[in-house]
Amino acid sequence: QVQLVESGGGLVQSGDSLRLSCSTSGGAFGLYTMGWFRQAPGKEREFVAAIEYSGGSTRYADSVKDRFTISRDNAKKTVYLEMNNLKPEDTAVYYCAADRAGYRRGNILYAEVGQYDSWGQGTQLTVSS
Repeated sequence: QVQLVESGGGLVQSGDSLRLSCSTSGGAFGLYTMGWFRQAPGKEREFVAAIEYSGGSTRYADSVKDRFTISRDNAKKTVYLEMNNLKPEDTAVYYCAADRAGYRRGNILYAEVGQYDSWGQGTQLTVSS
């Protein structure tokens, strides 16, 4: 069983930058594909970014491409989401998720919520205009 804890959310202004962290414990972090998702009020949870278990491949939603960067430190069992040029539409609860079978998929990174089997509690990001 893996536990995921997100941190780093807060209230920022449009154009600001922020970094989210997701610390994990238990499990074999180095074998998992890790993803970030977000959910705005009244909307479904949506994919933001994913990173291969080795860190070699990444995938992004079109809405955040060129603004967000996902990275991981397997030694620290932590995944990060660096967010630049934040916009009000980025306001959401951000969730970290693990695909524990990621090592079997290689560089195939899924964007579907159902492909991830472990989730954190989320961290709120609010971007004011």
